[in-house]
Amino acid sequence: MSLPDKWDYCIDSEIDLGFCQEFHGYTMVQRVATDERPFETPSSDESGLGRSDSPSEDLEPEAALVVPPDGGWGWVVVVASFMCNFIVDGIIFSGGMLLTPIQKEFKATDGQVAPVNSLLAGFYLLAGPFVSALANKYGFRVVTIVGTLITSTAFALSYFAESVEYLYLVYGVVGGVGFCMIYMPAVLTVGFYFERWRALATGLALCGSGVGTFVFAPLTDMLNERVGWKMTIVIHSGLVLLCIIFGAMFRPINPVRVTLADKQDEDDDSRRHEEAVEKLNSMLKLQSKLDSGISMPAEMRFTNKVSPHTWMGVANNTRYPTAEEVFKGSNSHISRRSSATAGTIKHNLGNKPMFIALPVAEKDEQEDSNSNIDNAEPLISNTIKVITRDQRPRRSHMDLVARPFYRDDIFFSGSLARLPQYTSRTSLGYHLAVTHVPTQEDAQEEVSKQCRLCPESVKRALATMLDVSLFRSPTFILLTMSGFFTMLGFFVPYMYVKQRAESNGIGKATSVMLVSAIGIANIVGRIACGLVSSMPKVSPLWLNNIALSAGGVATMMSGLSYEEYFQFGYCTIFGLAIACFASLRSILVVEYIGLEQLTNCFGLFLLFQGLGALLGAPIAGALMDMTHSFDIAFYVSGSFLLFSAVIIYPVDYVSRWEKSRNKLASQPNA
Repeated sequence: MSLPDKWDYCIDSEIDLGFCQEFHGYTMVQRVATDERPFETPSSDESGLGRSDSPSEDLEPEAALVVPPDGGWGWVVVVASFMCNFIVDGIIFSGGMLLTPIQKEFKATDGQVAPVNSLLAGFYLLAGPFVSALANKYGFRVVTIVGTLITSTAFALSYFAESVEYLYLVYGVVGGVGFCMIYMPAVLTVGFYFERWRALATGLALCGSGVGTFVFAPLTDMLNERVGWKMTIVIHSGLVLLCIIFGAMFRPINPVRVTLADKQDEDDDSRRHEEAVEKLNSMLKLQSKLDSGISMPAEMRFTNKVSPHTWMGVANNTRYPTAEEVFKGSNSHISRRSSATAGTIKHNLGNKPMFIALPVAEKDEQEDSNSNIDNAEPLISNTIKVITRDQRPRRSHMDLVARPFYRDDIFFSGSLARLPQYTSRTSLGYHLAVTHVPTQEDAQEEVSKQCRLCPESVKRALATMLDVSLFRSPTFILLTMSGFFTMLGFFVPYMYVKQRAESNGIGKATSVMLVSAIGIANIVGRIACGLVSSMPKVSPLWLNNIALSAGGVATMMSGLSYEEYFQFGYCTIFGLAIACFASLRSILVVEYIGLEQLTNCFGLFLLFQGLGALLGAPIAGALMDMTHSFDIAFYVSGSFLLFSAVIIYPVDYVSRWEKSRNKLASQPNA
């Protein structure tokens, strides 16, 4: 599936290297921007997708794609991401070590001190959609560095705390937002660098969370004993500054430009035209079998003139055309869009052939699990050659932008081999299919570098991630509520397992290692879950349900014995359970809701999971204040975990019912 496997390269030391694919009298050209030869000054038509030097020149579509190098500097990015997760999650998950000394200094109750760390954990998730929108505009590197400075400053200012309320705001809220600005880019940037090895690379990067928990739990406890909780937070502030170095390693990938160029061979043009007509006729027979999907409004062409039907005033990203649709423009493919949109494509492109010359698998009727992709075969087979600088027409170029959140798969952390969109296309074909094009306004903002309060790319990312129309889906509601209840019980063991062990006669050193045991189990669980979920006959849903059920039951029963082996056994089960939950979320969304809705789902997931993380520990603290016992708090926490699994037991049946209902509703006579 990798590009080098599909292309034959011709090297000429005297030419300006470009890759192209010939079809029906035109050539698909991919121009790569480099530091030595950046894209030229823009000059485009009204659509923002075509370009020309003069009014008489034919308009041609083009798009900017990020094609992962699948290695190279990507492994440096994996290490940098690992270290960011190591520091961020290590500090958050070891936060329970600071609660007792803070409680003693301010003479606060368990319920009053619990929000200090829960606010840090909550806003580390709640700010996700807004941080993602900033990253969409300014890039992963800039957002990570700014987030590092925010968190480090907030932690340093926490030294001057005179009340828990001060810590709520400075350490919890401000520090949590800064942590989110480190965490989100660290998790997402890895997927930009990897295609074939995406699951492995993402898994290795996320293992930093478990290693950080293992290291920071005893480290934080030791520092707390020797220098006090205030200096411990200041030391954490210094360690967070290391993320500036790691964030600087998140080097953006120069996009590949895909466009059309003329070809003068008349005989070959005629032959390819006949071949295209034959294959087009065969493709039109598939039209009735394609999913109607989400129709695009008639007024929404390839410009930014979109009817404001979201709270941000711009459309959800899925309602913009993909790069594949720009180049295809066929009746069968655009059947997912409105007829007016198809007419717009043809108007912008004239009579030029719009089917990309990419070898798609010969599976005319293959359907994916969410029935929302097109598996059409290519109209024309492709050949690859090098275009010299002299052969290229002299024309200006629009510096098309490649925004990370204009991709449907930005939040997908599993193997791309699980996606029918990937297995039914070549590598380049897949990236064309999942990349939505920017508007003219977006491209102009990128070129002009003008500072705006809310740029187009920020609004579009927020409109996508926070589109509440998804709540019409019962499947989504079940998955969202499951995530909310999981996070209600998620942080309680991290924060209180050490205190409970000490209060029941387990030594201090051993009690600290219980938190580290959760971290080690988390590492093993992520690796094991990745291997097991990749097996064709293993259901990710049942794997997730079994893991959460086991974690919930184990948490509820964890107070039956305070023997060391029993407590370590409980922490191991809990660590494995939460590892499966974290690893399988994106896979479950793609399987039951669809890749197109993945970004929207995760935006809303982050809000609900952040709210759960925000409330979980204070609820446990309040219960401990009322009962003067850890048992009820852990019992309720385990109940939340178990309930989060139970409510999605029937999600497979609900999903099939929902798809059947939507299919009937889409039929004209329904």
